[in-house]
Amino acid sequence: MKSYIEFKKKRDLGEILSDTFAFIRNEFKPFFRTYFKIVGPYLVVMLICYGLYMYRFGNLISFNLERSEQSLDGLVLIFVGLAFLTSIITAYVLSQATTLFYIKSYANNNGNIDFEEIKKGVYETFWQFIGLGILVGICVGTGLMFCLIPGIYLYVPLILSFSILVFDRKGATDAFSYSFTLVRNYWWHTFASLFVVGLIVTVAGYAFSLPGTIYTYARMGILSGEIDAENFTMIDPIGILLGIVGTLAQFLLNIISVVASVLIYFDLNEKKNFTGTYERIKNLGATE
Repeated sequence: MKSYIEFKKKRDLGEILSDTFAFIRNEFKPFFRTYFKIVGPYLVVMLICYGLYMYRFGNLISFNLERSEQSLDGLVLIFVGLAFLTSIITAYVLSQATTLFYIKSYANNNGNIDFEEIKKGVYETFWQFIGLGILVGICVGTGLMFCLIPGIYLYVPLILSFSILVFDRKGATDAFSYSFTLVRNYWWHTFASLFVVGLIVTVAGYAFSLPGTIYTYARMGILSGEIDAENFTMIDPIGILLGIVGTLAQFLLNIISVVASVLIYFDLNEKKNFTGTYERIKNLGATE
């Protein structure tokens, strides 16, 4: 029997970390079964676009002059790049929405999930996620241009706005504005939780990308100190495959950050609104 993770309660930093990995471990099979049914096709398209982009890019910047002269026109590279950008945005939005709606179904049904409910929620809110993502991206990006600190300050509350959109059923603009209210007086607690989780995900992501980096350096001769610039080419199936594996791993590792952000959201929501406490009081004495 797998243990049930109660989301609607207060947590300290240690509990947020432990329950994040406990949830992923307990729900590994049903979650990824649901995840790949919804996100899988778009993820495959994204990886194909990534492979094509790296192939065309490598062909364009090849150090071999003959290959460079025979490379496809730069417009083709731009087209492939736009296709890759579109596919990665679509896959990322669906990935985040699927994770959030899976947790919502899990929490509302006491550990059980409804696939059709999750799928419906994901597709119905797709453009809301896009709109909210644009708002968050503009604000955080603008903040980062001003000495970095304003961007970090804005990132902390705004990263929770996606959870607010799903669990509070607010619109994109309402979720955007309410995120600041939710984090008020708890900014440092939220920042510490996001920072630790982000550090773990970043280190794990580097670990998966390391084989591709080492292989590229070895091919270039940097590790041996012998660089053959004349015959070197960026077109290499093994290098592209390792890049695809690293990209996929980093993409899936982001799920950890999304689950942790949900736990942080419920922690703050409980401290502010006591939603879970009221639900438990209301259900006292209830029988199956």
